[in-house]
Amino acid sequence: MTKRARPAPAARTGRAREPAQATPAPVHYDVRAASLHGHRFAVQITIDRPAAVQRVSLPAWIPGSYLIREFARHLQPLQATQGRTACACVQIDKASWDIECDPRRPLVLRYEVYAFDNSVRTAWLDAERGFFNGTSLLLRVHGHERQPHELTVHPVRQRRDWQLATAMAPVAVDAQGFGRYRAADYDELVDHPVEMGTLWSGTFTAAGVPHRFVVAGAPAAFDGERLLRDTQKICETAIRFWHGARRPPHDRYLFMLNVVHEGYGGLEHRASTALICGRADLPRHDAPADAARVGDGYVTLLGLISHEYFHTWNVKRLRPAEFERYDYQSENYTRLLWFFEGFTSYYDDLLLRRAGLLDDAGYLKLLTKTANQVLQAPGRQVQSVAQASFDAWLRYYRPDENTPNSTVSYYTKGALVALCFDLTLRHETEHTLDDAMRALWRRCRGGPMTEGDFAAVMAELGGRSFAREIADWVHGTAELPLKAQLESQGVKVLEEPSQLAQTLGLRVAENGGITLKVVLDGGPAAEAGMAAGDEWLGCNCPLPGRRAAPRTPPAGA
Repeated sequence: MTKRARPAPAARTGRAREPAQATPAPVHYDVRAASLHGHRFAVQITIDRPAAVQRVSLPAWIPGSYLIREFARHLQPLQATQGRTACACVQIDKASWDIECDPRRPLVLRYEVYAFDNSVRTAWLDAERGFFNGTSLLLRVHGHERQPHELTVHPVRQRRDWQLATAMAPVAVDAQGFGRYRAADYDELVDHPVEMGTLWSGTFTAAGVPHRFVVAGAPAAFDGERLLRDTQKICETAIRFWHGARRPPHDRYLFMLNVVHEGYGGLEHRASTALICGRADLPRHDAPADAARVGDGYVTLLGLISHEYFHTWNVKRLRPAEFERYDYQSENYTRLLWFFEGFTSYYDDLLLRRAGLLDDAGYLKLLTKTANQVLQAPGRQVQSVAQASFDAWLRYYRPDENTPNSTVSYYTKGALVALCFDLTLRHETEHTLDDAMRALWRRCRGGPMTEGDFAAVMAELGGRSFAREIADWVHGTAELPLKAQLESQGVKVLEEPSQLAQTLGLRVAENGGITLKVVLDGGPAAEAGMAAGDEWLGCNCPLPGRRAAPRTPPAGA
């Protein structure tokens, strides 16, 4: 293993890397920082052979985050020219334009994008850091989607110490990472986010594959060596899970972590992931060496890393048949997020245990948390996890005060469904869910899959049909047999008394008083007529062993 952990080098000029592809691509993008304080990127697109009426559009969503986000609202006026001749741009809907031009001459498009969303989903630019996903910045050139695309990102003149990190294949880049990159098609182009700034950088290898970790906003006490060491264990464990001693399907991988005051999230890509964590979640030089004894925040960060890395196989390659080719302009519906997100959520913590980053008690603590999140929400009795997958576009990213009563999470319940399938196989056969995942990979050749593929693999390994379990656990709302399943494997399940708020059926916010955020269906609070938004001023109830004094009605009642 080779490993290095160091700040990225100071700005300097250097010889460009050897070209990955010398022939210019028919679609080329130039991206510059137009205004750091105005939070705007400038984009120029050159189309060598445009159509007579060339249509372009900006995606409305980003794969992995199932919500229409209307990225085009941040695009500022689109201009088109051929040489010195201006071409008419006619907007045909909220995110698409038709451009009339001469198909014999290159077409150049120019526009700016406002970038001020500090998340993993869109784009950000200020005086400290730049970041973008191609879905937020790079117009899709219709008719050219399956041709090679190139991207040039220019150095930021005001920030000579900035570096650039992306997993896209370099063509000609400088020592800081700025320069020209190439993708096989538009799908690959927008699946490589770009990180810019003064970055901490470290590398390691896993199963012979080079991995890089860059961190924006790392504090002085950040223990980068430990993060690299623990991430390497996660990656090696995941690769062994899928391929044993064979090499994985990716030849490089990049982790991009944005450190903020408070935050959490990640988004998967084929050869990289974008992550956000709070400053307190990072490992520190003065922390204990045993991950099981550090704060829950670092364990949560490791779980996030494990989750997004597992997605390298489970959703980015093995994926719903509906996602074989993305429609970037509208919803892409599937009923399989319980498998792709839920099963990934099951394995993210389990692989931490197998990597030696959790002990048994730590793993069972996380499993208990997941079970409680599902069991404490009445919505599990209303919505199936398959329906929750289909409704992700409407519900998951738009929670409100009624969400716990009307929906179930395909992440958390999906993880428990995976647990039940795993324990059933272990109880009835010599196989495990691990075997089923690898069999699915082989059956679907690491590509599109259906629920029928899952059912077929389970029947093959289990020696019987699992149609009843799929109907009950995936498409139904009956309670999962968690207690019986766990106790069949020697895990004792203790049912402890609920906390007061859960007993009453409440979720509250305390800001000098108590405001009701959620009132759970079927609980005492709902039966008493309480509602979300109410402020709880007091409680008139007797002390134990005493009779309540009669209430005196207020004057005028």
